[in-house]
Amino acid sequence: QVQLVESGGGLVQAGGSLRLSCAASGRYAMGWFRQAPGQEREFVAAISGSGGITRYADSVKGRFTISRDNAKNTVYLQMNSLKPEDTAIYYCAADLTWHGPLVVATMAAQYDYWGQGTQVTVSS
Repeated sequence: QVQLVESGGGLVQAGGSLRLSCAASGRYAMGWFRQAPGQEREFVAAISGSGGITRYADSVKGRFTISRDNAKNTVYLQMNSLKPEDTAIYYCAADLTWHGPLVVATMAAQYDYWGQGTQVTVSS
């Protein structure tokens, strides 16, 4: 059973920064997704198990950075230049399927385990 525990959410003003953490029970390809009220869960960023491959949604490219510390089995999402539209519950997820050497999953259905979510609120 894979366990994922997110932390680091909170309230921040527009233009500010937050760093989310996701502690996993092992080393997996990981993704971050978010879900705003009344909206579907959307892809934010993903990283391979080695950390060598990353992918970002266009809406966060250049502002968010996904990284990992495999010694701690922890994945991070550094969020800079936050906007009110970034407000959502953020979820980390683990993908246990090998997709190929240069591929990380970007669809929620491809992920096998999910954390409980952490709220990020950006005020204008």
